[in-house]
Amino acid sequence: MCSILLLLAAAPFAIAQAAEAPAPPARLGLCAACHGEDGHARIPGAPNLAGQPYQYLLQALHEYRNGERNVPVMRAAAGPLTEKDMQALAHWFSAQSPCKPAQAGSP
Repeated sequence: MCSILLLLAAAPFAIAQAAEAPAPPARLGLCAACHGEDGHARIPGAPNLAGQPYQYLLQALHEYRNGERNVPVMRAAAGPLTEKDMQALAHWFSAQSPCKPAQAGSP
């Protein structure tokens, strides 16, 4: 009986956490090759996207797609994305834990 009460008491918290964590978007692989699935860049020169504000990421995707940001690889990557794709990607990366800054003096 006590364990049932504990489960019932914890259920709202588990539901709230599940609602906050977005599902990986269908087009994640397109971005993950350079920016990492979790938004922590895997290659030199690619920016970290984890924890960036949703509106910033969404606006950047629009700017890449329409050529306002002149980065050919990003224009090609963003070109086929629908509005829904861009929203899902921006939501995903903004929900990831931000990258920690490199320690001063680390190699």
